[in-house]
Amino acid sequence: MLSDCSVGRLNGGNVHRNFAPLTVHPGKDDSVSLDRDLRLDLCRGLALWCIFLDHIPNNVFSWLTLRHYGFSDATEVFMFVSGVTCALSYSGVRRRDGWASVFAHTLLRSWEIYAAFLILTLALAVVVYGSGSDQLADQANVKILLQKPGAALAHAAILMYRPVNTDALPTFVLFHLSFAPVLWGVLKFPNISLLISAVIYALVQLYGWNLPEWPVNQWYFNPLAWQFLVVIGAWWVTQGYRIFGRGIVSQPVVVTAIAYLGVSLVITLSWEIEPLAAAIPSYIARLIYPIDKTDLDPLRLLHFLAIAIVVARFVPPNWRAFARGDLKGAIRCGERSLEIYCAAVVLSLLAGVYLTEVSNSITAQFAVSAAGIALLVLLATCVTWISKRSRQHPKLL
Repeated sequence: MLSDCSVGRLNGGNVHRNFAPLTVHPGKDDSVSLDRDLRLDLCRGLALWCIFLDHIPNNVFSWLTLRHYGFSDATEVFMFVSGVTCALSYSGVRRRDGWASVFAHTLLRSWEIYAAFLILTLALAVVVYGSGSDQLADQANVKILLQKPGAALAHAAILMYRPVNTDALPTFVLFHLSFAPVLWGVLKFPNISLLISAVIYALVQLYGWNLPEWPVNQWYFNPLAWQFLVVIGAWWVTQGYRIFGRGIVSQPVVVTAIAYLGVSLVITLSWEIEPLAAAIPSYIARLIYPIDKTDLDPLRLLHFLAIAIVVARFVPPNWRAFARGDLKGAIRCGERSLEIYCAAVVLSLLAGVYLTEVSNSITAQFAVSAAGIALLVLLATCVTWISKRSRQHPKLL
Protein backbone atom coordinates (compact mmCIF):
# COMPACT_ATOMS: atom_id res chain seq x y z
CA MET A 1 0.00 0.00 0.00
CA LEU A 2 0.92 3.64 0.14
CA SER A 3 2.07 3.22 3.68
CA ASP A 4 5.83 3.21 3.43
CA CYS A 5 6.17 2.24 7.07
CA SER A 6 9.70 1.75 8.34
CA VAL A 7 9.90 -1.71 9.82
CA GLY A 8 13.58 -2.55 9.76
CA ARG A 9 15.81 -4.56 7.45
CA LEU A 10 16.25 -8.23 6.68
CA ASN A 11 18.78 -9.89 8.95
CA GLY A 12 20.72 -12.46 6.99
CA GLY A 13 21.45 -14.45 10.10
CA ASN A 14 17.82 -14.86 11.07
CA VAL A 15 16.31 -17.11 8.44
CA HIS A 16 12.87 -18.67 8.80
CA ARG A 17 11.43 -21.74 7.17
CA ASN A 18 9.52 -21.58 3.92
CA PHE A 19 6.17 -22.10 5.58
CA ALA A 20 6.39 -18.81 7.48
CA PRO A 21 3.93 -16.41 5.84
CA LEU A 22 5.83 -13.48 7.33
CA THR A 23 9.04 -13.06 9.23
CA VAL A 24 7.53 -12.04 12.54
CA HIS A 25 8.53 -12.35 16.16
CA PRO A 26 5.57 -11.83 18.51
CA GLY A 27 6.50 -10.60 21.95
CA LYS A 28 4.94 -11.33 25.29
CA ASP A 29 3.45 -7.83 25.49
CA ASP A 30 1.48 -8.23 22.26
CA SER A 31 3.99 -6.08 20.41
CA VAL A 32 5.58 -7.24 17.20
CA SER A 33 8.99 -6.74 15.66
CA LEU A 34 10.06 -7.62 12.15
CA ASP A 35 13.17 -8.60 10.30
CA ARG A 36 11.91 -6.98 7.12
CA ASP A 37 10.28 -9.55 4.87
CA LEU A 38 11.32 -8.57 1.36
CA ARG A 39 8.30 -10.39 -0.04
CA LEU A 40 6.19 -7.47 1.17
CA ASP A 41 8.21 -4.89 -0.75
CA LEU A 42 8.48 -7.18 -3.77
CA CYS A 43 4.72 -7.70 -3.95
CA ARG A 44 4.10 -4.00 -3.52
CA GLY A 45 6.67 -3.09 -6.17
CA LEU A 46 5.30 -5.58 -8.70
CA ALA A 47 1.81 -4.26 -7.93
CA LEU A 48 2.99 -0.74 -8.76
CA TRP A 49 4.33 -1.94 -12.09
CA CYS A 50 1.01 -3.64 -12.77
CA ILE A 51 -0.88 -0.46 -11.92
CA PHE A 52 1.27 1.53 -14.34
CA LEU A 53 0.75 -0.95 -17.18
CA ASP A 54 -2.98 -1.30 -16.50
CA HIS A 55 -3.52 2.47 -16.52
CA ILE A 56 -2.09 2.89 -20.02
CA PRO A 57 -5.12 2.75 -22.36
CA ASN A 58 -5.17 -0.01 -24.98
CA ASN A 59 -1.81 -1.35 -23.84
CA VAL A 60 -1.23 -4.94 -24.93
CA PHE A 61 1.43 -5.29 -22.23
CA SER A 62 -1.24 -5.01 -19.56
CA TRP A 63 -1.59 -8.74 -20.25
CA LEU A 64 1.49 -9.11 -18.07
CA THR A 65 -0.50 -7.96 -15.03
CA LEU A 66 -2.72 -9.76 -12.55
CA ARG A 67 -6.10 -8.47 -13.67
CA HIS A 68 -6.29 -10.65 -16.80
CA TYR A 69 -5.71 -13.90 -14.92
CA GLY A 70 -8.04 -13.82 -11.95
CA PHE A 71 -10.71 -11.96 -10.04
CA SER A 72 -8.36 -9.71 -8.02
CA ASP A 73 -5.60 -7.33 -9.07
CA ALA A 74 -2.88 -5.11 -7.61
CA THR A 75 -5.27 -3.18 -5.37
CA GLU A 76 -5.78 -6.15 -3.05
CA VAL A 77 -2.01 -6.49 -2.72
CA PHE A 78 -1.71 -2.89 -1.58
CA MET A 79 -4.50 -3.12 0.95
CA PHE A 80 -3.31 -6.34 2.57
CA VAL A 81 0.37 -5.33 2.65
CA SER A 82 -0.71 -2.01 4.14
CA GLY A 83 -2.39 -3.76 7.04
CA VAL A 84 0.66 -5.96 7.60
CA THR A 85 3.37 -3.30 7.42
CA CYS A 86 1.46 -0.69 9.41
CA ALA A 87 0.60 -3.16 12.17
CA LEU A 88 4.26 -4.15 12.42
CA SER A 89 5.62 -0.62 12.28
CA TYR A 90 3.12 1.06 14.60
CA SER A 91 3.29 -1.84 17.07
CA GLY A 92 6.99 -1.10 17.36
CA VAL A 93 6.27 2.59 17.86
CA ARG A 94 3.75 1.76 20.61
CA ARG A 95 6.22 -0.49 22.35
CA ARG A 96 8.92 2.18 22.34
CA ASP A 97 6.99 5.43 22.76
CA GLY A 98 3.36 4.65 23.63
CA TRP A 99 0.01 5.24 21.99
CA ALA A 100 0.39 9.02 21.74
CA SER A 101 3.30 8.49 19.38
CA VAL A 102 1.29 5.98 17.35
CA PHE A 103 -1.44 8.58 16.83
CA ALA A 104 1.18 11.15 15.84
CA HIS A 105 2.76 8.80 13.29
CA THR A 106 -0.57 7.84 11.73
CA LEU A 107 -1.65 11.48 11.49
CA LEU A 108 1.64 12.42 9.86
CA ARG A 109 1.40 9.63 7.31
CA SER A 110 -2.22 10.45 6.48
CA TRP A 111 -1.16 14.08 5.96
CA GLU A 112 1.63 12.99 3.61
CA ILE A 113 -0.79 10.93 1.53
CA TYR A 114 -3.34 13.77 1.57
CA ALA A 115 -0.74 16.27 0.35
CA ALA A 116 0.41 13.83 -2.33
CA PHE A 117 -3.18 13.45 -3.52
CA LEU A 118 -3.66 17.21 -3.90
CA ILE A 119 -0.33 17.63 -5.68
CA LEU A 120 -1.12 14.72 -7.99
CA THR A 121 -4.53 16.23 -8.79
CA LEU A 122 -2.88 19.49 -9.85
CA ALA A 123 -0.18 17.65 -11.81
CA LEU A 124 -2.76 15.72 -13.83
CA ALA A 125 -4.65 18.94 -14.54
CA VAL A 126 -1.43 20.54 -15.84
CA VAL A 127 -0.68 17.56 -18.10
CA VAL A 128 -4.19 17.54 -19.55
CA TYR A 129 -4.24 21.31 -20.01
CA GLY A 130 -0.89 21.15 -21.77
CA SER A 131 -2.16 18.48 -24.16
CA GLY A 132 -5.12 20.66 -25.18
CA SER A 133 -7.29 17.57 -25.65
CA ASP A 134 -10.92 17.70 -24.56
CA GLN A 135 -11.15 13.94 -24.95
CA LEU A 136 -8.23 13.44 -22.57
CA ALA A 137 -9.80 15.88 -20.11
CA ASP A 138 -12.94 13.72 -20.07
CA GLN A 139 -10.98 10.48 -19.76
CA ALA A 140 -8.87 11.83 -16.91
CA ASN A 141 -11.90 13.35 -15.15
CA VAL A 142 -10.23 16.77 -14.95
CA LYS A 143 -12.53 18.63 -17.34
CA ILE A 144 -14.66 19.79 -14.45
CA LEU A 145 -11.50 20.89 -12.63
CA LEU A 146 -10.49 23.02 -15.62
CA GLN A 147 -14.02 24.43 -15.96
CA LYS A 148 -14.79 24.93 -12.26
CA PRO A 149 -11.41 25.00 -10.49
CA GLY A 150 -12.74 26.55 -7.27
CA ALA A 151 -15.52 24.04 -6.69
CA ALA A 152 -13.40 21.08 -7.82
CA LEU A 153 -10.44 21.94 -5.60
CA ALA A 154 -12.74 22.56 -2.64
CA HIS A 155 -14.26 19.11 -3.07
CA ALA A 156 -10.81 17.58 -3.63
CA ALA A 157 -9.74 19.11 -0.33
CA ILE A 158 -12.49 17.14 1.44
CA LEU A 159 -11.71 14.01 -0.63
CA MET A 160 -14.97 14.08 -2.58
CA TYR A 161 -13.48 14.82 -6.01
CA ARG A 162 -10.58 12.97 -7.59
CA PRO A 163 -9.18 12.61 -11.13
CA VAL A 164 -8.94 9.19 -12.72
CA ASN A 165 -6.56 6.68 -11.14
CA THR A 166 -6.14 8.72 -7.94
CA ASP A 167 -9.02 7.01 -6.12
CA ALA A 168 -6.79 4.91 -3.89
CA LEU A 169 -5.17 7.89 -2.18
CA PRO A 170 -8.27 9.27 -0.38
CA THR A 171 -9.09 5.77 0.81
CA PHE A 172 -5.60 5.38 2.25
CA VAL A 173 -5.90 8.78 3.95
CA LEU A 174 -8.94 7.49 5.86
CA PHE A 175 -7.24 4.19 6.66
CA HIS A 176 -4.26 5.92 8.24
CA LEU A 177 -6.44 8.34 10.16
CA SER A 178 -8.28 5.40 11.71
CA PHE A 179 -5.40 2.95 12.02
CA ALA A 180 -4.41 3.77 15.60
CA PRO A 181 -7.79 2.73 17.10
CA VAL A 182 -7.87 -0.23 14.71
CA LEU A 183 -4.46 -1.37 15.94
CA TRP A 184 -5.54 -0.92 19.57
CA GLY A 185 -8.52 -3.17 18.93
CA VAL A 186 -6.49 -5.77 17.05
CA LEU A 187 -3.93 -5.95 19.86
CA LYS A 188 -6.39 -5.92 22.77
CA PHE A 189 -9.38 -7.77 21.30
CA PRO A 190 -8.08 -9.39 18.10
CA ASN A 191 -10.91 -11.76 17.27
CA ILE A 192 -13.65 -9.30 18.20
CA SER A 193 -11.99 -6.62 16.09
CA LEU A 194 -11.77 -8.95 13.12
CA LEU A 195 -15.42 -9.91 13.61
CA ILE A 196 -16.54 -6.27 13.72
CA SER A 197 -14.61 -5.58 10.52
CA ALA A 198 -16.19 -8.62 8.87
CA VAL A 199 -19.68 -7.52 9.93
CA ILE A 200 -19.15 -4.05 8.41
CA TYR A 201 -17.92 -5.72 5.22
CA ALA A 202 -20.96 -8.01 5.14
CA LEU A 203 -23.35 -5.10 5.65
CA VAL A 204 -21.75 -3.29 2.72
CA GLN A 205 -22.35 -6.37 0.54
CA LEU A 206 -25.98 -6.52 1.66
CA TYR A 207 -26.94 -2.84 1.66
CA GLY A 208 -24.39 -1.15 -0.58
CA TRP A 209 -23.17 1.38 1.99
CA ASN A 210 -20.63 3.82 0.58
CA LEU A 211 -19.50 7.46 0.73
CA PRO A 212 -20.65 10.13 -1.77
CA GLU A 213 -18.36 11.51 -4.45
CA TRP A 214 -18.59 14.84 -6.27
CA PRO A 215 -20.18 15.68 -8.65
CA VAL A 216 -21.79 12.23 -9.00
CA ASN A 217 -21.33 8.59 -7.99
CA GLN A 218 -19.67 7.11 -4.90
CA TRP A 219 -16.12 6.30 -3.83
CA TYR A 220 -14.55 3.88 -6.29
CA PHE A 221 -12.63 2.11 -3.51
CA ASN A 222 -15.31 1.92 -0.83
CA PRO A 223 -13.41 2.31 2.47
CA LEU A 224 -16.19 0.54 4.37
CA ALA A 225 -15.52 -2.58 2.30
CA TRP A 226 -11.77 -2.43 1.71
CA GLN A 227 -11.04 -1.88 5.39
CA PHE A 228 -11.69 -5.60 5.86
CA LEU A 229 -8.60 -6.55 3.89
CA VAL A 230 -6.47 -4.06 5.83
CA VAL A 231 -7.74 -5.43 9.14
CA ILE A 232 -7.13 -9.00 7.96
CA GLY A 233 -3.51 -8.06 7.28
CA ALA A 234 -3.08 -6.40 10.67
CA TRP A 235 -4.83 -9.26 12.50
CA TRP A 236 -2.85 -11.92 10.69
CA VAL A 237 0.59 -10.52 11.40
CA THR A 238 -0.13 -9.71 15.05
CA GLN A 239 -2.34 -12.65 16.06
CA GLY A 240 -3.41 -15.01 13.30
CA TYR A 241 0.06 -16.29 12.44
CA ARG A 242 0.50 -17.63 15.96
CA ILE A 243 -2.65 -19.70 15.64
CA PHE A 244 -2.75 -20.70 11.96
CA GLY A 245 0.86 -20.21 10.84
CA ARG A 246 1.53 -23.81 9.82
CA GLY A 247 -2.03 -24.78 8.96
CA ILE A 248 -2.55 -21.97 6.45
CA VAL A 249 0.13 -23.43 4.18
CA SER A 250 -0.76 -27.09 4.75
CA GLN A 251 -1.25 -29.25 1.68
CA PRO A 252 -5.10 -29.31 1.74
CA VAL A 253 -5.30 -25.52 2.05
CA VAL A 254 -2.71 -24.92 -0.66
CA VAL A 255 -4.37 -27.40 -3.04
CA THR A 256 -7.74 -25.73 -2.48
CA ALA A 257 -6.20 -22.31 -3.12
CA ILE A 258 -4.57 -23.49 -6.35
CA ALA A 259 -7.85 -25.01 -7.52
CA TYR A 260 -9.70 -21.75 -6.88
CA LEU A 261 -7.03 -19.81 -8.75
CA GLY A 262 -7.41 -22.22 -11.68
CA VAL A 263 -11.18 -21.78 -11.83
CA SER A 264 -10.91 -18.00 -11.67
CA LEU A 265 -8.26 -18.10 -14.40
CA VAL A 266 -10.58 -19.94 -16.76
CA ILE A 267 -13.50 -17.63 -16.01
CA THR A 268 -11.40 -14.49 -16.40
CA LEU A 269 -9.89 -15.64 -19.70
CA SER A 270 -13.40 -16.41 -20.93
CA TRP A 271 -14.07 -12.65 -20.94
CA GLU A 272 -11.51 -12.32 -23.75
CA ILE A 273 -11.57 -15.74 -25.46
CA GLU A 274 -14.86 -16.61 -27.12
CA PRO A 275 -14.59 -20.44 -27.01
CA LEU A 276 -13.99 -20.31 -23.27
CA ALA A 277 -16.97 -17.98 -22.82
CA ALA A 278 -19.22 -20.54 -24.51
CA ALA A 279 -17.92 -23.23 -22.14
CA ILE A 280 -18.95 -21.34 -18.98
CA PRO A 281 -22.46 -22.49 -17.92
CA SER A 282 -25.00 -19.68 -17.89
CA TYR A 283 -26.06 -20.42 -14.31
CA ILE A 284 -22.48 -19.77 -13.13
CA ALA A 285 -22.49 -16.42 -14.89
CA ARG A 286 -25.78 -15.49 -13.26
CA LEU A 287 -24.45 -16.56 -9.87
CA ILE A 288 -21.13 -14.71 -9.83
CA TYR A 289 -21.60 -11.61 -12.01
CA PRO A 290 -21.02 -8.75 -11.53
CA ILE A 291 -17.72 -9.19 -9.68
CA ASP A 292 -17.68 -5.75 -8.11
CA LYS A 293 -14.39 -4.02 -7.39
CA THR A 294 -15.80 -0.98 -5.60
CA ASP A 295 -17.17 -3.02 -2.69
CA LEU A 296 -14.48 -5.74 -2.79
CA ASP A 297 -16.62 -8.58 -4.06
CA PRO A 298 -16.16 -11.77 -1.98
CA LEU A 299 -14.83 -13.56 -5.06
CA ARG A 300 -12.08 -10.96 -5.35
CA LEU A 301 -11.29 -11.26 -1.65
CA LEU A 302 -11.05 -15.05 -1.83
CA HIS A 303 -8.91 -14.86 -4.96
CA PHE A 304 -6.37 -12.60 -3.30
CA LEU A 305 -6.26 -14.74 -0.16
CA ALA A 306 -5.61 -17.78 -2.38
CA ILE A 307 -2.70 -15.94 -4.01
CA ALA A 308 -1.33 -14.98 -0.59
CA ILE A 309 -1.45 -18.61 0.56
CA VAL A 310 0.39 -19.85 -2.53
CA VAL A 311 3.05 -17.12 -2.24
CA ALA A 312 3.52 -17.88 1.46
CA ARG A 313 3.97 -21.57 0.67
CA PHE A 314 6.32 -21.39 -2.30
CA VAL A 315 8.26 -18.11 -1.92
CA PRO A 316 10.59 -18.24 1.11
CA PRO A 317 11.54 -15.03 2.96
CA ASN A 318 15.24 -15.56 2.12
CA TRP A 319 14.72 -16.40 -1.57
CA ARG A 320 18.02 -15.94 -3.45
CA ALA A 321 16.22 -14.36 -6.40
CA PHE A 322 15.71 -11.25 -4.27
CA ALA A 323 19.32 -10.36 -5.08
CA ARG A 324 18.63 -10.27 -8.84
CA GLY A 325 18.66 -6.86 -10.47
CA ASP A 326 15.10 -6.96 -11.82
CA LEU A 327 13.60 -8.00 -8.50
CA LYS A 328 15.75 -5.49 -6.63
CA GLY A 329 14.18 -2.80 -8.80
CA ALA A 330 10.70 -3.96 -7.84
CA ILE A 331 11.69 -4.13 -4.16
CA ARG A 332 13.05 -0.60 -4.31
CA CYS A 333 9.77 0.62 -5.83
CA GLY A 334 7.84 -1.17 -3.10
CA GLU A 335 9.92 0.58 -0.44
CA ARG A 336 8.92 4.00 -1.86
CA SER A 337 5.30 3.16 -2.61
CA LEU A 338 3.69 6.59 -2.24
CA GLU A 339 6.12 8.42 -4.49
CA ILE A 340 6.10 5.63 -7.07
CA TYR A 341 2.31 5.37 -7.12
CA CYS A 342 1.96 9.08 -7.85
CA ALA A 343 4.66 8.96 -10.51
CA ALA A 344 3.02 5.90 -12.11
CA VAL A 345 -0.30 7.73 -12.44
CA VAL A 346 1.35 10.69 -14.21
CA LEU A 347 3.54 8.49 -16.42
CA SER A 348 0.59 6.33 -17.48
CA LEU A 349 -1.30 9.47 -18.51
CA LEU A 350 1.69 10.72 -20.51
CA ALA A 351 2.08 7.29 -22.09
CA GLY A 352 -1.58 7.36 -23.11
CA VAL A 353 -1.10 10.78 -24.71
CA TYR A 354 1.89 9.49 -26.67
CA LEU A 355 0.06 6.39 -27.90
CA THR A 356 -2.93 8.50 -28.95
CA GLU A 357 -1.09 11.39 -30.59
CA VAL A 358 2.04 9.74 -32.00
CA SER A 359 1.81 5.98 -32.47
CA ASN A 360 -0.15 3.07 -31.04
CA SER A 361 2.00 0.33 -32.55
CA ILE A 362 3.18 -2.67 -30.55
CA THR A 363 6.68 -1.20 -30.65
CA ALA A 364 5.42 2.08 -29.21
CA GLN A 365 3.45 0.26 -26.51
CA PHE A 366 6.55 -1.70 -25.56
CA ALA A 367 8.69 1.44 -25.55
CA VAL A 368 6.41 3.46 -23.25
CA SER A 369 5.81 0.45 -20.96
CA ALA A 370 9.51 -0.38 -20.57
CA ALA A 371 10.57 3.26 -20.30
CA GLY A 372 7.92 3.93 -17.67
CA ILE A 373 9.00 1.04 -15.45
CA ALA A 374 12.65 2.04 -15.86
CA LEU A 375 11.79 5.60 -14.79
CA LEU A 376 9.89 4.30 -11.76
CA VAL A 377 12.91 2.23 -10.68
CA LEU A 378 15.21 5.20 -11.26
CA LEU A 379 12.94 7.49 -9.22
CA ALA A 380 12.73 4.98 -6.37
CA THR A 381 16.51 4.60 -6.36
CA CYS A 382 17.05 8.37 -6.30
CA VAL A 383 14.49 8.95 -3.54
CA THR A 384 16.07 6.18 -1.45
CA TRP A 385 19.55 7.61 -1.96
CA ILE A 386 18.42 11.12 -1.04
CA SER A 387 16.63 9.79 2.04
CA LYS A 388 19.71 7.90 3.22
CA ARG A 389 22.03 10.83 2.59
CA SER A 390 19.74 13.28 4.39
CA ARG A 391 19.78 11.11 7.52
CA GLN A 392 23.57 11.25 7.60
CA HIS A 393 23.61 15.03 8.18
CA PRO A 394 22.56 16.87 11.34
CA LYS A 395 19.28 18.76 11.29
CA LEU A 396 19.63 22.50 10.84
CA LEU A 397 17.51 25.25 12.30
